[in-house]
Amino acid sequence: MSAASWSIPAIPRAVPPARGGPPGEAFLVAARPRSGRCRAAPRRLRLGRAGGVVVARAGAAEVPVADSGEAAVVFSEKFPLRRCQTVEGKAWVRVDAEPDGDGKCRIVIGCDLEGKWVLHWGVSYDGETGREWDQPPVEIRPPGSVPIKDSAIETPLEISHSSEGRVLHEVEIKFDKDTPIAVINFVLKEEGTGAWFQHKGGDFRIPLSGSLENKDPSGAKHGICVYPGDKPEGSNAQPKETVPEDKGPNRKCISQFYGEYPILKSEYVENSVSVTVTENSETDKSRVKFDTDITGDVIIHWGVCKGNTMTWEIPPEPHPPKTKIFRQKALQTLLEQKTDGTGNAISFLLNADYSGLVFVLKLNEDTWLRNLENGFDFYIPLTRVDQIGSSQEPHKADEHKLDDKSSQTDGLISDIRNLVVGLSSRRGQRAKNKVLQEDILQEIERLAAEAYSIFRSPTIEIVEDSVYIDDPESVKPACSGTGSGFEILCQGFNWESHKSGKWYVELGYMPRDLYNLNCRYGTMEELKQLVNIFHQNGMKVLGDAVLNHRCAQFQNQNGVWNIFGGRINWDDRAVVADDPHFQGRGNKSSGDNFHAAPNIDHSQDFVRNDLKEWLCWMRKEVGYDGWRLDFVRGFWGGYVKDYMEASEPYFAVGEYWDSLSYTYGEMDYNQDAHRQRIVDWINATNGTAGAFDVTTKGILHMALERSEYWRLSDEKGKPPGVLGWWPSRAVTFIENHDTGSTQGHWRFPYGMEMQGYAYILTHPGTPAVFYDHIFSHLQQDIARLISVRRRLKIHCRSKIKILKAEQNLYVAEIDETVTMKIGSGHFEPSGPINWTVAVEGHDYKIWEASS
Repeated sequence: MSAASWSIPAIPRAVPPARGGPPGEAFLVAARPRSGRCRAAPRRLRLGRAGGVVVARAGAAEVPVADSGEAAVVFSEKFPLRRCQTVEGKAWVRVDAEPDGDGKCRIVIGCDLEGKWVLHWGVSYDGETGREWDQPPVEIRPPGSVPIKDSAIETPLEISHSSEGRVLHEVEIKFDKDTPIAVINFVLKEEGTGAWFQHKGGDFRIPLSGSLENKDPSGAKHGICVYPGDKPEGSNAQPKETVPEDKGPNRKCISQFYGEYPILKSEYVENSVSVTVTENSETDKSRVKFDTDITGDVIIHWGVCKGNTMTWEIPPEPHPPKTKIFRQKALQTLLEQKTDGTGNAISFLLNADYSGLVFVLKLNEDTWLRNLENGFDFYIPLTRVDQIGSSQEPHKADEHKLDDKSSQTDGLISDIRNLVVGLSSRRGQRAKNKVLQEDILQEIERLAAEAYSIFRSPTIEIVEDSVYIDDPESVKPACSGTGSGFEILCQGFNWESHKSGKWYVELGYMPRDLYNLNCRYGTMEELKQLVNIFHQNGMKVLGDAVLNHRCAQFQNQNGVWNIFGGRINWDDRAVVADDPHFQGRGNKSSGDNFHAAPNIDHSQDFVRNDLKEWLCWMRKEVGYDGWRLDFVRGFWGGYVKDYMEASEPYFAVGEYWDSLSYTYGEMDYNQDAHRQRIVDWINATNGTAGAFDVTTKGILHMALERSEYWRLSDEKGKPPGVLGWWPSRAVTFIENHDTGSTQGHWRFPYGMEMQGYAYILTHPGTPAVFYDHIFSHLQQDIARLISVRRRLKIHCRSKIKILKAEQNLYVAEIDETVTMKIGSGHFEPSGPINWTVAVEGHDYKIWEASS
């Protein structure tokens, strides 16, 4: 098991959150919409009584509320802020092919950004295939090198100074001209932030053998590919090289080379914002004061709420100076610079009939700062705690609300179950009742969304005893496994994200001892720390659960590996009977067999009970919030329903992968049969898990590669993948570790990745972003698209209207707030709506409706 992919929670705000954290983290938070009823989640508020005085505990602050007085302090707290700023520098590689006085050639690798830089590197030898690393021989290791496992070493870069006085970091590697080393592989690591600087998510490679001269990842003839990002247009950092003479296949051909490459480093900056609320009983108003040490322009994006509704409202005028209304849903107020230049501040009055103020800070269009404590908006109480809610019989009122909520959701759940039963009973008439099925699915979607909104609507409870209002033991929400609909997934690994040999044999897709999470990646405690860090930053974490198959520890009497050890010590009854390789004594498989390992028989009660216990253990002990389910084609979706109901994930997605329909080598236009198989599997899980939309991946791939954008609309004018039939269960993607990365089984058309992301990040469904693309030159472009998705509140159930699907052009309108186009064809939106360009790039463009 590994934290292979991340599910990003819906954080209730009208705007994107802060861009903080390592590269890629900045844009991995989705926003819940504020359309009509704009909701904000209150900060954890603990209520109690201390000596007859009500105490409001919010974070670390405990402020007694006076019973009377001219300016009683209602709330005061200093919130920590963390933001990320990008610093641009350059890295360089120099190969000196001519031997020095000692007969040594040398390679110099360096960069000019501040930090504690380390070269993580290894070598490959002549005649080797693949990309496994070996540790370099001792004689070429620079001083201070430290072995890492058995396949790499780490060498610190030394500090020097340029002629202009700039600080440089360099390391020098010396080697013989006739060295058997074919390639030096490396990545740069900045130990202060833990950031890695790679080549499109992979390695930098310096070929030293003439036989590899034309085989670097970029296809460049100079034999080196150092690629932390695209070289900017107009850059004068052109490679300089001397092409050697052909000296025969067995002679070493080392070229003189020098190249410079831009690198971007993200750095954390720590700041704070203080908020104080005072209440004046004579004027019946509350004064709110903001004070932050952030310099430059700082905007508070805010609204107010009344009572227990937590619905965002815009207070009536007069508003504070330099305030503008944002889309009729919130206010944006520019803070005033302090006279001493140490930050910004503002103070203004609000009527006392408001119970709370909710805000986030905006620094620019891409940088929004949220509450680090819980990942939500900042919630500031404007009234004393004992004034919130009804003053008459509060407990009865709360009980009535809970009873009313339960009765509503019970009725909706009953309706949904009846519809599901009706849908299942018509499975045999599927071809004749396609329209009926679609209508039923849409009705289920509507009811589920209504039930979810009822259950999730926040309330504040007034209690005598000191308890947390969001105590999960007192209020346990229904868990559908499909999140809120505003998630964005990020796959957090590829096949080269770890360099300790074939880690995936020891851990990952060929699991053996399910409870042993200690591996070459690290210890279980380190994994728990990692998950906790993500949680602290408002992110959900999905574990990659392999339930279909398991590697055995022992052989049976015939020498076949089908006996398992560890805490789950099954015998061959746990293996399906129709797998010819492993002599199982279980029942026949309920799906397709995976022949590399024993396929598990999920029809056995003891198997299911053990797996449910293990999944619950992972949720509790590691802290996983949900699952990516590997190779679900291998077992019936009904078993997945059992596992999901037991482990109650926040989000779950299955990998149901099979071939699309082709005729004489050409992909068919109609892929209904393919997406129907995926929908059937989702339906078998009772909708408790979504599935990767392989249908959309394949059609989008073909449409872009061959300029056949007409493929992106089915016969009914809907999207042709799963997202056209069951969007809330469709997880769309353009690349993953199997299709791309170093395996490249089905690589997305090169140079068209942003068209693919422009499609999935503006359409319904839950989009997934791939590791290789996050840590590449595409990062900023992807970040802009995700910012648009969050800002315009696109979600998995958004309504889509396809406007054009032609040879070289595809255009769609989403939720009447977004228009997008991909392809080389020209298009500009028109009509009664005023459209402004939000994002554009090569062969893609996104417009948003302007107010």
